[in-house]
Amino acid sequence: MARAFKDLHVAVLMGGLSAEREVSLSSGEQCAQALERQGVRVSRVDAGRDLANVLSGLIKPDVVLNCLHGAWGEDGCVQGVLETLRIPYTHSGVLASALAMDKDKSKAVLRAAGIKVPGGGLYDRHEVASRHVIDPPYIIKPNAEGSSVGVFLVPEGANGPQAEVGYPEWPYGEQVVVEPYIAGKELCVTVLGEPAGPRALTVTDITPTKGFYDYEAKYAPGGSVHVLPAVLPAAVFEKALRQAEAAHVAMGCRGVSRSDFRYDDVKDDLVLLEVNTQPGMTPTSLAPEQAAHTGMSYDDLVRWMVEDASCPR
Repeated sequence: MARAFKDLHVAVLMGGLSAEREVSLSSGEQCAQALERQGVRVSRVDAGRDLANVLSGLIKPDVVLNCLHGAWGEDGCVQGVLETLRIPYTHSGVLASALAMDKDKSKAVLRAAGIKVPGGGLYDRHEVASRHVIDPPYIIKPNAEGSSVGVFLVPEGANGPQAEVGYPEWPYGEQVVVEPYIAGKELCVTVLGEPAGPRALTVTDITPTKGFYDYEAKYAPGGSVHVLPAVLPAAVFEKALRQAEAAHVAMGCRGVSRSDFRYDDVKDDLVLLEVNTQPGMTPTSLAPEQAAHTGMSYDDLVRWMVEDASCPR
């Protein structure tokens, strides 16, 4: 018989080893407090390479709430550790996590599912730093990072490429994704992978206050303005919901996912940029904001994630 929610011992994984460590610490602390408000026993774990020993030897939780972001915590590595330890955990499994973190491969899967994704491709970072590999304007981003870490916009008319990508201290891998810049609205859709099928919550229109939706715009207070529900033609709104659900299925996600889109309202063109398997849970994050819009409080969402992880699969 499954244990009652309040009887669970939940280990909240946060921090970690990636460039998104600070965001993860914020997400994890917010989630830990939400669980404690509901009477759940919580162990906060700043996840390091001794994670297996910590979980199996010291903590022995019933469930893991994975609030890690970026490489190692979100790309299938930690998921593999948890599978080996046979500890139920939130969000997507090994394969979906690894796939979603590889932007180039995930685009191939989404395209095969009939979902429109950006053009461009994967390039050696030194080549990208030395010349325009596609015509500006275009976006450069690491192939396996999230939260807009290491993302650059090369504008139309730029004299040269983004030299920083070629610096010796560049920390985000030897290959980068280069995609045509898609003008228009920045949209996102959160999906809950419920037993009856994935359920998209709503569509948010994001307007950065400083011109480009980068790391600071995502997480700094006042960095962006969120309009929800987004003001869109009804057909476009519905299409974004359905495509986010289709992407959740195509990628093999479970739990919560978030799909990010660009909508060119001049060309009437909706393009899915990427799928996030562990959306942020900070005070400025989109997933809890969308959940609240549908009547699900922050605490309700955290409880849903833990209960979903606890269900037999």
